[in-house]
Amino acid sequence: MKKLKHYYVQHHSTERRWVLPVAVASLLSISFIFFLAITPIFPFYLSTTTTNPHSLFVETKLHPLPLPPSSPQPQPPRLAYLISGSAGDAAALKRTLSALYHPRNRYVVHLDLDSSVEERRELQSHVESNPIFRRFGNVRMITKANLVTYRGPTMVANTLHAAAILLSECDDWDWFINLSASDYPLVTQDDLLHAFAYLPRDLNFIDHTSDIGWKETKKQDVFWITQRRSRPTAFKLFTGSAWMVLSRSFIDYCIWGWDNLPRTVLMYYSNFISSPEGYFHTVICNAQEFRNTTVSSDLHFISWDNPPKQHPHYLTLADMKRMVDSNAPFARKFHRNDSVLDKIDAELLSRGPGMAVPGGWCIGSRENGSDPCSVIGNTTVLRPGPGSKRLETLITSLLTDENFGSKQCV
Repeated sequence: MKKLKHYYVQHHSTERRWVLPVAVASLLSISFIFFLAITPIFPFYLSTTTTNPHSLFVETKLHPLPLPPSSPQPQPPRLAYLISGSAGDAAALKRTLSALYHPRNRYVVHLDLDSSVEERRELQSHVESNPIFRRFGNVRMITKANLVTYRGPTMVANTLHAAAILLSECDDWDWFINLSASDYPLVTQDDLLHAFAYLPRDLNFIDHTSDIGWKETKKQDVFWITQRRSRPTAFKLFTGSAWMVLSRSFIDYCIWGWDNLPRTVLMYYSNFISSPEGYFHTVICNAQEFRNTTVSSDLHFISWDNPPKQHPHYLTLADMKRMVDSNAPFARKFHRNDSVLDKIDAELLSRGPGMAVPGGWCIGSRENGSDPCSVIGNTTVLRPGPGSKRLETLITSLLTDENFGSKQCV
């Protein structure tokens, strides 16, 4: 690992005591607001912090942290994924889940209401019958499908729903990552866990800007009316990518909303055309205890038109070199079963068809095409490969003084 100069965010917390009925009531009210609203309107070494996940108020202090003479491998973090899809995405979702799987992580998968009952049952059967998933019990499917329209607040509602499930059922994770069935990893989970093991657990990777005119001037297939709502005075609006890597402490804040900011912003974005590209960004940049934890990147390789339209290009074999050279851990969008996914499996992930990506936890034989993950070893053992070096290069660049402190919520 290289010596770097970084900022370290330390939180001093006091304990918050809440009861489950309050949380349930809050979530129900959020969902009610959303669905009423859509009807009328369309290393790089950093010492990990010991943030209390149930903090009420947080004091933020920033100071440079020197690299110690020796830096042993810290305990790997746990990642919590939401992987969502729509009609016809069951097979793609299964493939993406296998490419992202690691026993330490937590997963919520969701097929929205556009998918058929049969397709959702097929996915549920896959989750329940997979012997590795059954052994570790870390894959959860949302069986009662949510409505997700992608132009409105329903995607935010679905994300908050999944986050609430993860907090209530398995709150031992460190970062929340939302992906779709058309996303795919460019590094192994061992690469990703190894890289994130050296980061403070309260960093948030969220591409954001306060220049909200970007959406109006550059997304050309959206019809904009001349009459517009006045901007709020209680908080400043931010926008950016809908794909994020968010800290557990920030997700906890969005769900509990103990100072009422998340609920206030939520009501505002219930009548907003691109809520997924603004809600979390506006909350985090208006919350004093979190605004200095933002890294302005969604950690994705995405190919856009210039100027960009509402949706990016689909990636093909012709984009392979640019994807790798980006050093990003994820890429989107991909056509279902495109040949570029087979190339990523073979060259970047060492993944066999229908198998999980092998990591340090897989100790079985590879002979005659056998699945090495059929024999499971120590799940804390990581075997990072070339992808970890690429990811180190990216995060090193993102956490320099020029790209980190100067681009936080501006």
